[in-house]
Amino acid sequence: MLWILGAGLIVFILLSLKYCWWRPTVGLEHPRILMYHMISGSLSKQKHRGLRVSPEMFERQVAWLKASNWTFIKASELFTEKAQGDKRVAITFDDGYEDNYSQALPILKKYDACATLYLVTDRHERDWSVNKNAKHNSGDLMREAKLSDKQVAEMLASGVFELGGHTLTHCHLPSVDMATKTFEINECKKVLNATFATQVTSFAYPFGHYSDEDIKLCQAADFNTAVTTDEGIDTQPNAFRLKRVKVSGKDNFFAFKTRIRIGFRGHI
Repeated sequence: MLWILGAGLIVFILLSLKYCWWRPTVGLEHPRILMYHMISGSLSKQKHRGLRVSPEMFERQVAWLKASNWTFIKASELFTEKAQGDKRVAITFDDGYEDNYSQALPILKKYDACATLYLVTDRHERDWSVNKNAKHNSGDLMREAKLSDKQVAEMLASGVFELGGHTLTHCHLPSVDMATKTFEINECKKVLNATFATQVTSFAYPFGHYSDEDIKLCQAADFNTAVTTDEGIDTQPNAFRLKRVKVSGKDNFFAFKTRIRIGFRGHI
C-alpha cells in the first residue's frame, strides 16, 4: 500500500513540474501573443516536431479560444484600444510555410480569428537552421514548402492575416556584421511593403536572438514593435522585447491551456 502511495506522489510531483498547473493565472488584462510555425502533421522521428502543430490540434485551440470569449487581435494592434480589456490574444506565425495558407487560413476564417505572419522575404530553397549552427544541415526546413507571393497576397486580401518583418534570409543577427544586419532588417520591410502594397509595422527576431543594437535598428527602420521567442506573458511590456507563448506540437491540450494561463509550461 505504501509503495502505491509513494508512486502516486512521485507521479503527482512530476506532473506538477511538467505542467506548473499550480502557478497563478497571469492577469487576463495582459494580452497573450501566441507563437506558431507550421500547421501540419508530424512523424514521430521527424525533426522540428515542436514547430509542427497538427491541423486538428490547431482547430481545437482556436475553437477553445473563441468559445472562451478571447478576442483575437493582430500584432499591429497590441498597443491600441483593441488590446484594452480582458482576454486579448494575438496569434503569430514565423517564417512563411505553405501550410499557413492551406491549413491555418481556413481554420482562422471559420472562427473569425486573425493572425500576424512574420514572413522571411527570400524564403525559398533555404534551410535557415544552418544560419545559427552550421552543423544543422539536415535540409529539413529547406524541403518544407514555403508560401508563394500569390498565396501571401490572398491571405492578406482575406483580412485574416497581416504581415510582419522577419529579415530577408532569416539571418542569425548576432553572427553578422552591422552592415548586413542593417540591410536585412531595413530591406525586408521595404520588400514586403512594395510587394504586397501593405504597411509592415512589426518585426520578429530570427531564432529569437537579438541585442540592444538590433533593437535600435528596428526602431530606426520605423517598426513599432518586435517580438522575441522569450516565453511568457508581458505584464510590463517593452514594445521591442515582447514575449510570446510558445505553442508546441509536442504539447497536449492541457499543456496549451496551461500556457494560456501562465505563459509557459514546465520544462521536464
